Amino acid sequence: MNQTSASQSYKPLIGVTAERKFAHDYYWHQVEEHYLTATVDAIGGVPVIIPALANRLDIPALLHHLDGLLLTGGASNIEPHFYGRASEQDDCGRDPERDATTLALIPAAIAMGLPVFGICRGLQEMNVALGGTLHQRVHVVPGKNDHREDESQPVEQQYAPVHAVALQPGGVLVGLAAAREVMVNSVHGQGIDQLAPGLRIEALAPDGLIEAISVPSAASFACAVQWHPEWYRQDTPFWRELLAAFGADCRRYAAARHAHNG
Repeated sequence: MNQTSASQSYKPLIGVTAERKFAHDYYWHQVEEHYLTATVDAIGGVPVIIPALANRLDIPALLHHLDGLLLTGGASNIEPHFYGRASEQDDCGRDPERDATTLALIPAAIAMGLPVFGICRGLQEMNVALGGTLHQRVHVVPGKNDHREDESQPVEQQYAPVHAVALQPGGVLVGLAAAREVMVNSVHGQGIDQLAPGLRIEALAPDGLIEAISVPSAASFACAVQWHPEWYRQDTPFWRELLAAFGADCRRYAAARHAHNG
């Protein structure tokens, strides 16, 4: 079997990052189901939940067994000290164990050529992990819009597309879309302030907020978006193409890994 055929037959193992939460007298490591169903149905992989165990994880050993890394969204915000800022007023909780886990996973995965895709908090994690900073409250930054969801609406409406983003020339995403401008949902309070060195802007919101990034020097697919393509992907061709592009690179990586391992 040649590598092209093999890349179609392997089901890649996709590491999916989890949150750590305290409930009912215990800590739980959990992932919202849309990320898991998208991994199976749209990415075409087998999800492997990565617990937020920080330095208890052997990250090189873990990544050695994976074919892709999906950085999920989450209800918490990244601890500001990870990007050299003091903490501002914050309505969201914190998850320092997740921070320590993902901020170590990201540079290691990119360095070994593992395909990486970040969603919402995952975009913010990628930027911070590679040396960038965040706006802690986008809605109070002069000139920026309020990108948070309307919590008075049903959750299905909160995740519906609400504003356009402009895909940037020469990027990865513009090659996947039928137009230079696409509609996205908006469910976040934080966003990129200073872009990390070596990252490329892939999409901008109307107020100039960075909505998607990529790592041009990466050996494989390495992108992140501020929106949630795991929702309404069946009805949104660009979101399906985005997830499928990540999945295709994960299958290529899996085929090469299997070939190397005999």
